[in-house]
Amino acid sequence: EKEILELSEKSVELLSQRKFSEFRSILSQLVPADIALMMESVPEEWKFLFFRILPKETAAETFVYLDNDMQKSLIQAFSDSELRQMIDELYLDDAVDLIEEMPANVVKRILRNSSADMRKQINEILKYPKDSAGSIMTTEYVDLKRYMTVGQAFDRIRTTGVDKETVYTCYVTDANRILLGIVSVKDLLLANSDDVIGDIMESNNIISVNTLEDKESVANQFNKYDFLAIPVVDSDERLVGIVTFDDAMDVIQEETEEDFAKMAAIT
Repeated sequence: EKEILELSEKSVELLSQRKFSEFRSILSQLVPADIALMMESVPEEWKFLFFRILPKETAAETFVYLDNDMQKSLIQAFSDSELRQMIDELYLDDAVDLIEEMPANVVKRILRNSSADMRKQINEILKYPKDSAGSIMTTEYVDLKRYMTVGQAFDRIRTTGVDKETVYTCYVTDANRILLGIVSVKDLLLANSDDVIGDIMESNNIISVNTLEDKESVANQFNKYDFLAIPVVDSDERLVGIVTFDDAMDVIQEETEEDFAKMAAIT
């Protein structure tokens, strides 16, 4: 924490001297969570400039770690084009979390500057009960077809993977999005390029959760099975999304904090 405070002071010095490249060089060595701590430590008048100078992808990743008041202040200070650019870089589940935390007037502005596809996906997730798997899932996963070769699968991952939350596990579906199997990137790397996905995918004992399953129950499965992600299916066994490890850990932390609060109240 002391180091973060020292870096915050250094960043203000560099910003005031307009040494932006040196400022970016320091930030390039930090993870988004630490950049967010730095930003919250700098004086109010420097916060917006600090954020605007961040590279586009880093800015979106850092934004997720800022407290709600800071997020709200930034959104209100953004131009429409800046807001649109930032939203485009957010993962869907982070955008949903943002909307759930913001007041109505800010939510309207976020949605107004989201793409039609993003708005549709956000509304799909918001329709699920607050404590369900559907409410914490993301629809940003890599899907493959059983007739694809390994070479074609890698082509698809390269083409679409940049916008996905994770590429380490891929999901094999049919034309109706029925979940047929799962294949990891490790499986693909160890196979030949002309091997067919249907022959190497895991199709037995696929563990999935229903959209309406309790989110705490879903989160606990990560500890039990050591997953990076769990597929979420609807009542017709169609794949609608995945819950990733980081979102599951957020649920566990949230439940732990609630338990401590209850214990404190009882005491």
